[in-house]
Amino acid sequence: MHFVPYRSRETIHKTPFGAAASNEAVALRVIMPRSMRCRGIKLLSSGTDGHGFDFAWDLVWEGMQGEHEEWWKITFTLDTPAVYDYKFVYESDFGGGVVGDEGDGVGCFGENTPWRLTVYDAALRLPDWVAGGVMYQIFPDRFFASGQAKKNIPSNRVLRDDWGGVPMWQPNERGEITQYDFFGGDLAGIAEKLDYLVSLGVTCVYLNPIFFAESNHRYDTADYHTIDPLLGDLHDFHHLCDEAHRRGIHVLLDGVFSHTGAHSIYFNADGQFDSVGASQSAQSPYYPWYKFQHWPEAYACWWGVRILPELNESHPDVTAFFAGEDGVVRRWLREGADGWRLDVADELPDAFLDAVFAAAQAEKKDACVLGEVWEDAVTKISYGVRRRYLLGRQMHSVMNYPLADAIICFAVRKQAEQLAQTMLSQLEHYPPAAILGLMNHIGTHDTVRALMRLAGDGNCENPNHEERGQWAGKTLNPAQKNLAHKRLKLCAALQFTLPGTPCVYYGDEAGMQGYMDPFNRGCFPWGGEDEDLLAYYRALGALRKSTPALASAEFELISASLGCVCYKRGNLLVIANANDHQIAYRYRGAVYNVAGVSCFLLAFSEEQDS
Repeated sequence: MHFVPYRSRETIHKTPFGAAASNEAVALRVIMPRSMRCRGIKLLSSGTDGHGFDFAWDLVWEGMQGEHEEWWKITFTLDTPAVYDYKFVYESDFGGGVVGDEGDGVGCFGENTPWRLTVYDAALRLPDWVAGGVMYQIFPDRFFASGQAKKNIPSNRVLRDDWGGVPMWQPNERGEITQYDFFGGDLAGIAEKLDYLVSLGVTCVYLNPIFFAESNHRYDTADYHTIDPLLGDLHDFHHLCDEAHRRGIHVLLDGVFSHTGAHSIYFNADGQFDSVGASQSAQSPYYPWYKFQHWPEAYACWWGVRILPELNESHPDVTAFFAGEDGVVRRWLREGADGWRLDVADELPDAFLDAVFAAAQAEKKDACVLGEVWEDAVTKISYGVRRRYLLGRQMHSVMNYPLADAIICFAVRKQAEQLAQTMLSQLEHYPPAAILGLMNHIGTHDTVRALMRLAGDGNCENPNHEERGQWAGKTLNPAQKNLAHKRLKLCAALQFTLPGTPCVYYGDEAGMQGYMDPFNRGCFPWGGEDEDLLAYYRALGALRKSTPALASAEFELISASLGCVCYKRGNLLVIANANDHQIAYRYRGAVYNVAGVSCFLLAFSEEQDS
């Protein structure tokens, strides 16, 4: 085994473990073989966002450790939040060299790959109500219909009276979806089912968009200041928030701020609104909100979808509309919401994210702001720069798509090492507040239902519109369903016990199936829930409530290999076995038999754990 001079994940080499707060003392120690006769070591570092935080600092010789090692150390502080690359160079009697990261934080002579040090704003705090809780994502049209009469429903809406039917998927002759069907789920219906959510241990409801829009998904906002009439009105929103708060449940809204609908007050493509929209006149007050290449027919739109014209968030009027004192962000927090999930956050400029976060905090100090980021949120590059989502003053945390994929791959392909390294990398590079606030899901409205992925190889490609007919109404056969249920329980146990906050996509706990949009957005099967799965999720919710360590970032990896992952959260031992067969796992002299495709949970007393 080769000599390892530095390990970034061990506190003997680096303290504190993980990210550091601005102006917090950071100590690094390099251990060199005495036989190399080292004369000096320098720390080389640079900010990765191009702002020139370059420096080279000398390490100090600490002395010998035994006969064969000598220790070198440096302690420093950094006052500018940023992600810093760093490595070491040394001089010896035999020449010079470099020490870099050969992977997983392990140092190697001759390796030029740097480590990363995240320095975040020391003022960053996660609202107290987030950590240790359980989130629940609801697609409002499909959760529960109260039957309450609605007013001012647009005449072009397709209203369904067959709750649970197959959602419409057929495009027109040009391959476009121009009509949307509505099953009638509403805010009053969600309020009626709050006690059900309490039984799952839910402490936060994340709602997909609720504002007036043409589609059933409502990501094509028509009016940010009006509740969609099929969902109810302002009174219904107030009632939902009041009843949720009375039960200790917070309400997180979906902030779709990168684009509007073409059929909106602001763009008004078909002239259905009384306003003068950007598509109607270059003199419209909304004209500078959009990015026209040639007015009115050529404009930037989200991923090329013409019904979703992109907003110019850098324009001061757009920023003020969303983040001003009377803007969208603050208005709905005043109305009762507790925070925002920012749609496609990586397509929002830094200055705009700064303004949105500041507005939320100014209106409600314990408001939570989470972002939709599909990749590593510390290394993410968009707009040609390294983004600073988690460094402070932009968002508290993000949706955890990397962990979702790692959990699914572990359950299906037994990739224990990948799961462990994904978790350890986040713990090393994300600020503590961001770790606690991570929205740990295993499926959302943008992915295939978890059961469908878990029945196969973990992949379900998004079919194009011409192919979607083969997915309509398709369900798992009994053998697939049985296997998927076992794997879902395994995934849920990991989701609820790994650092972060679990987020259940509505109906996963009831056994809902469905491939890609729109089949992953079916109606909740009230009266037809999978009772075994439901009981399992309720037990996991109770576990989070009764286990204080799950509200912390405390995590100790015991092992990860051969289709098995074992870790500790405080006095809770978790042994996850993705293999089809039973295993005998030995820990501290005891042997635990863990069934195939299952998770073993054991709570130690302090005496047992010592």
